[in-house]
Amino acid sequence: MANPEPPRSRAQRRKDVLGRLARDRDAWVATASAHGTPALVPLWFLWDRGTLLMCTGRGTVTARNLTPRGEAVVTVGPATDVVHLSGTAETVECDALAPDSADAFSAKLGWDPRGGTQRVFLRITPHTVKAWREENEQPGRLLMRDGRWLD
Repeated sequence: MANPEPPRSRAQRRKDVLGRLARDRDAWVATASAHGTPALVPLWFLWDRGTLLMCTGRGTVTARNLTPRGEAVVTVGPATDVVHLSGTAETVECDALAPDSADAFSAKLGWDPRGGTQRVFLRITPHTVKAWREENEQPGRLLMRDGRWLD
């Protein structure tokens, strides 16, 4: 962009990130196999209790890459207003997920994956969150480090 808006403060970026995580439903999830083969897939999500909650088929490459526990990188939003998270992912059996979390997932996304054995929930706990719009926001893009929001 030739004339970008001035960079947002860290506080404003955090507010914008939390708003995007509450509103958006589409994310790109990157994982890698034990041999390092990358996989990138789109998944719907719910921001739930400070984590990303997603659901996928039990046999998908994403679920296999994260079983029983693994690392994931997730991006939300367009390239000119991106939220980039990296964190620890765990699989949660559909019947083991807290009912209020499963109900919120279903309400937001219009889809309830409970009641079957073919799917698992993925819960990604972020340890790093970055956000930027344009190049002028690159220097201050780090908002969370080691699972703690920066002030």
